[in-house]
Amino acid sequence: MDAVFGPEYARSWARDFVVTPLGSTVVQALDRGEDAQVVWRAVCEVADVPSVLK
Repeated sequence: MDAVFGPEYARSWARDFVVTPLGSTVVQALDRGEDAQVVWRAVCEVADVPSVLK
């Protein structure tokens, strides 16, 4: 997320933004044990960014 949003905004976004496909924030999803790849794909979907960065 740091590469997409920058380190400061990534942390804020992960903590505050509800990712609709997850039904929670990134932090909440990871805390409940959601697979990191699933979380990343959901972030990419809602933020409209590629899942693989060059």
